[in-house]
Amino acid sequence: MDYLLCFSHLSWNFVYQRPQHLLTRFSKEYQVFYFEEPKIGDCDRYIINIQDNVYIVELIVSNFDDMAKEKLQGLVSQVLQEYEINTYLVWYYTPMALQFTYALKPEVIIYDSMDELSAFRFAPPQLLQLEEELFRKADVVFTGGNSLYNAKKHRHQNIHSMPSSIDKSHFEQARGILDDPQDQASIGYPRMGFFGVIDERFDTDLLRNVAFHRPEWQFVMIGPVVKIDPEILPKAPNIHYLGPKTYAELPSYISHWDIALLLFALNESTEFISPTKTPEYLAAGKPVISTAIRDVVYPYGNAALIKIIDDAESFITEAESILIDEDKDYWLRTVDHFLEDESWDNTYDKMNTLINKVKMNNLIKHINHV
Repeated sequence: MDYLLCFSHLSWNFVYQRPQHLLTRFSKEYQVFYFEEPKIGDCDRYIINIQDNVYIVELIVSNFDDMAKEKLQGLVSQVLQEYEINTYLVWYYTPMALQFTYALKPEVIIYDSMDELSAFRFAPPQLLQLEEELFRKADVVFTGGNSLYNAKKHRHQNIHSMPSSIDKSHFEQARGILDDPQDQASIGYPRMGFFGVIDERFDTDLLRNVAFHRPEWQFVMIGPVVKIDPEILPKAPNIHYLGPKTYAELPSYISHWDIALLLFALNESTEFISPTKTPEYLAAGKPVISTAIRDVVYPYGNAALIKIIDDAESFITEAESILIDEDKDYWLRTVDHFLEDESWDNTYDKMNTLINKVKMNNLIKHINHV
């Protein structure tokens, strides 16, 4: 079996999202090693755990000093030696990993640009320069959505839009009657819910205003709070922060919501996002209210699958309309037709075909130069 080395800015167990969906599928063809963002610890070492048929590698250094890059490079080299990895592909989620992977000689270099990382809070200043270098090195580039593709398509000759997809069967469970989780069961109705990372992209003002003007509506917020002070989050008797949940638990929570929410602020950190949860909410059969995120407006808003709002007043108007709508069958049939060909399996197949084409072309080039 061939090897695929992935270098990411995300911990495998943080939130189950695009990298996990794709790499668990690639693990059927490759032995996947997923290198998490390096951490500071008591000494220089690595730890490997196996989950979902993927080798999760924690790289640990005693400090991030001038020698850290060399130490990390050495740790990566030790992993390759221990597992006798000689022929491999390299997959980047973060250009920052270039700093300690220069010595690698992969068959193919893949860059999956799932977000505009340079726009996120606390982004390293050298990220843009390293991304430019990664564009020069990469054999194939994927983007996590159409807006990100349009912003970067001029930077590479082999770049493809691969919007995040869905595991339909997983989220369709929410259409059945599932047990209401214990920490949600005591919350009243109507319920409006959000799951995902709660960070600088979250529209705290919108949530605060709607919750204030409709105290009888209950807002369920699921997910970790990162990069922002939890104290700035709106607090009210009808806002309920339930913390992170596992991917397996999500259908049980969504099953008991009346409306699902995409509460993103419109700022530079959300300009190019393509939220994975958009089709997941729809597959769960829930009406969705979203702010005007570009990759949500098109295609979902334009297809009348999702209600697009721009302030608390329009949010309340759309929510009231949804809550009194007793006939959602036509909308649901439209949703199912729209999502008919959408799946992570299809996204994986498209990516794998493009990667195999690069492998073949590189092999031909190598033979011609021998």
